[in-house]
Amino acid sequence: MDFAIDAKTEELRAALLDFMDRHVYPAEPVFREQLGRLTDRWAWTSVPVLAELRAEARRRGLWNLFLPGEHGAGLTNLQYAPLAEITGRSGHLAPAALNCAAPDTGNMEVLAMFGTEPQRKEWLEPLLAGEIRSAFAMTEPDAASSDATNIATRIERDGDEYVLNGRKWWITGAMNPDARIFIVMGKTDPTADRHHQQSMILVPRDTPGLEIVRGMEVFGYDDHDHGGHAELIFTDVRVPVTNLVGGEGDGFAVAQARLGPGRIHHCMRAIGVAERAVELMCARADERVAFGKPLAEQGVVRDWIAESRVRIEQLRLLVLKTAWLMDTVGNKGAHTEIQAIKIATPSTVQWILDKAIQVHGAGGLSQDFPLAAAYASIRTLRFADGPDEVHKNALARAELCRQREAR
Repeated sequence: MDFAIDAKTEELRAALLDFMDRHVYPAEPVFREQLGRLTDRWAWTSVPVLAELRAEARRRGLWNLFLPGEHGAGLTNLQYAPLAEITGRSGHLAPAALNCAAPDTGNMEVLAMFGTEPQRKEWLEPLLAGEIRSAFAMTEPDAASSDATNIATRIERDGDEYVLNGRKWWITGAMNPDARIFIVMGKTDPTADRHHQQSMILVPRDTPGLEIVRGMEVFGYDDHDHGGHAELIFTDVRVPVTNLVGGEGDGFAVAQARLGPGRIHHCMRAIGVAERAVELMCARADERVAFGKPLAEQGVVRDWIAESRVRIEQLRLLVLKTAWLMDTVGNKGAHTEIQAIKIATPSTVQWILDKAIQVHGAGGLSQDFPLAAAYASIRTLRFADGPDEVHKNALARAELCRQREAR
């Protein structure tokens, strides 16, 4: 395993770091100000400064870096990892500026892997161009969605159409009016075996019967600068049979193919969140004095800083190993490591953010620093793409089998 950054990645990394320093960080307060003036607070992609950032990112060749193959930049997971980490330092702005923001990344991967040529033409191409946004509708309020086979939304064929009925919630990005297409998971055949009951289908936003009920809040944050998390209702929603993604019964497999890269992307960006938290923690510790000496000279604060550095380095190595395995043996061969990073990263970064907030005092809880919002966002990752407990259970089961075979 060689984790050295190759020449191509180093060139992109240098360009991205310069882009962050010159454009993204200075744009953060401007973005907030412009966002606050919008009539529709969910329409964050219409903010002028974001359009400026996107134009500059494209000019620098920093566009669609996440997507391998003919449709994207052609980077491997290992090459993309240090770049995604950098974007995580400004997670609400940098990924979107590079067209590398969830849920669009996963949806573009689905369309690239499983979409038909007409589907790619109609939806993938405008997504790749950053002209529209999208959403991925899987989670439901009336089903324990940690087990995706519980999904109850029905997708029933009626002649040349499919008819959808059901409820979804926590559908990221759906509040943004620029989210023009939803990839929806539902049951086409409840009598099939549990992993072949579900299918994926494309539902345009303006389809009759699709109701966007409300935006969901995370610890009081509405997350409007990511397009919000929506509750949806599908009532006799009709779409052509040509909108099916893959074949009937392929929904579970498509979801798993989508979620593997999505999990590592989340973890890559989360490391960037942790790095910025440590920077803020160290700066605050140097400038604040309590009980006659700087916080940086307090033993407990030094312990937090040291622990944070150790934990970040451990995470980064595990994520890089996972990226390398995905490149060399495929997502299935890297399944254990993908589970491991999904378990370790959110809780570790959450711990680091908690210590950074503590060093900032009450200011750390406020809107004056990015820490509280980052904490809320990272806490969601312990549910997104599968809760901790599901991954731990599967990882433990695999480890028990491996150990039994070894004995």
